[in-house]
Amino acid sequence: PRRTLQRRRRNTRTTAHSQATAAKKADKKMFALFIMLLASASAFAPQPSSTKSAVSPLKAAEELPGVADFPGFFDPLGLSDGLSEQRLKFYREAELKHGRVAMLASLGFLVGESFHPLFGGDIDVPSYVAFQATPLQKLWPLVITVIAWFEISAAVETFMPPSEALWTLKDDYESGDLGFDPLGLKPTDPDELKTLQTKELNNGRLAMLGIAGMVAQELVSGGKIF
Repeated sequence: PRRTLQRRRRNTRTTAHSQATAAKKADKKMFALFIMLLASASAFAPQPSSTKSAVSPLKAAEELPGVADFPGFFDPLGLSDGLSEQRLKFYREAELKHGRVAMLASLGFLVGESFHPLFGGDIDVPSYVAFQATPLQKLWPLVITVIAWFEISAAVETFMPPSEALWTLKDDYESGDLGFDPLGLKPTDPDELKTLQTKELNNGRLAMLGIAGMVAQELVSGGKIF
């Protein structure tokens, strides 16, 4: 009788273990089935649209004036990638200002060496040292003050107050538009205006390269361009 009782207990344990194992396998199958159904259902769920209403910074840069037919949009270093609209606007303002200054400098560099009636007409030196040959050299603090006044006056009109944002142009400011057009050359047609702006930018870019080359030539040779 004792052996029979032990055998029954052993059989009971084996049966309980088998039932527990079967239950675990069933749970795993149900869980796997649930995951498969969830994955299948997600295929029919509405997906979020990837189309954005706002124009990307790179696309905005490609649509700005200054992109000519050749070479097209030229940014091999990717400087416009990831820029905000305000930062892109700031860089365009800087490019315009430097281009305009370079165009004036290139003209003055060449004309000043051939035609120099000021200060008695005795300043017949290469342009890169012409300033040192004038009496203005002793008044350089005044010259710097005058230049600073023009810069600050322009900044007040074009930049937001520092208390609101640093180095940020006003939202309603159009890059390069200083309100100075005494001859009325600004076209009213948007396409013609963009074409004229592209010409100005390309001439300014060429002038920046040109004035850098002329200064380098005179520094190396020590003489005039012509």
